[in-house]
Amino acid sequence: MIPELYTIFKKHPTVSTDSRNITPNCIFFALKGDNFNGNSYANDALEKGAAYVIIDEEAYVSSERTILVNNVLETLQQLANYHRKQLNIPIISLTGSNGKTTTKELINAVLSKKFTTTATKGNLNNHIGVPLTLLSMNSATEIGIIEMGANHLEEIAFLSTITEPDYGYITNFGKAHLEGFGSMEGVILGKSELYEYLKANNKFIFVNGEDPKQVERTRDVNNFNFGRSEENELTIHFISADPMVCATIDNTTIQSQLIGAYNFSNIAAAIAIGTYFGVELKDIKEAIETYIPSNNRSQIINKNTNKVILDAYNANPTSMKAALDNFSNLTDTSKIAFLGDMFELGNSAKEEHQFITDYVTSLHIDKIYLIGENFGKTISTNKKTVIYPTFEELKANFSKLKSSTLLIKGSRGMALERILELL
Repeated sequence: MIPELYTIFKKHPTVSTDSRNITPNCIFFALKGDNFNGNSYANDALEKGAAYVIIDEEAYVSSERTILVNNVLETLQQLANYHRKQLNIPIISLTGSNGKTTTKELINAVLSKKFTTTATKGNLNNHIGVPLTLLSMNSATEIGIIEMGANHLEEIAFLSTITEPDYGYITNFGKAHLEGFGSMEGVILGKSELYEYLKANNKFIFVNGEDPKQVERTRDVNNFNFGRSEENELTIHFISADPMVCATIDNTTIQSQLIGAYNFSNIAAAIAIGTYFGVELKDIKEAIETYIPSNNRSQIINKNTNKVILDAYNANPTSMKAALDNFSNLTDTSKIAFLGDMFELGNSAKEEHQFITDYVTSLHIDKIYLIGENFGKTISTNKKTVIYPTFEELKANFSKLKSSTLLIKGSRGMALERILELL
């Protein structure tokens, strides 16, 4: 079935899973979700110009351009893997608890200086996004860069069997998706499934030599170590982050537009991978220095007389602490933090939110606003801390701010970028 479908795909190499975004002569895969049945949109997709539709319910067969399969999602994944096997190119996969998308974007910026690359768009890094990224690669692609996300065990292992990467990198192991992984040990095991695949298939791993957990798990496999220490195969020096990260390599200074010392390892990974693939240092420097973050990820926005560090795309205890440490170390005079709930922490939610509530009061931050149901259950006697269980309560009590530096950090579901409207 898949070889026959692949013959059709080669004639119509554009894939869509959204009937609202049909392009002429694409193939529409009628996926199902909790609140929708893609099969019911198949005929609509054909009317909008799709060449073929892939469905898994016989009742929706409407023409010879309707292809009935047992399971649309599995067919999409199998087709992507079949396509990957035809691609004679190296593929780099990366995962990790924090910094995946930023690191992927940096790696793509660097490698595209020398190669034609295809990389995951945005954070389409799950069991649907990974196949779609693979299927977007074509004969012009020289290197593929695949971001892989997971919130439970065996997910990275599964995505690895679809992607069949030649190279891999794990950004870090952090307290993310504890609800699904069960514990920090579960996070490490889950993310390390990428290492296990690469080791089992005699592939190659890039390793942050400053992370003992990574070093420990990659001793017996082909690897390339990078970091601040001279013991690494590639030494990259951290200079400063006040507020933008500055680094040096071989007497060349790289001044990024990324805020926070926690972004140094992301930048270092892009430098290391670029160096490994033979990108010239001047091109690496240009790629990193011209990369500007977007989508609420460590963006700096000037709003009236205030400077805003907007990091509202996502949050977990590890990334929250790193952002706060960096914010505390800034030399700005008036610093105000707006922190929103961290999601998917399961039974650890109460403990982790209380830890942040206690920890933030020890830092050089003038005022702290804690927002959300979980933070609303925490206790603080510190006078500089204000707790609002809902965003609406923050909005109702919000006072105009002048000449301050603001950190806005929270999980995506909190949508704390709404604070910009209050300014």
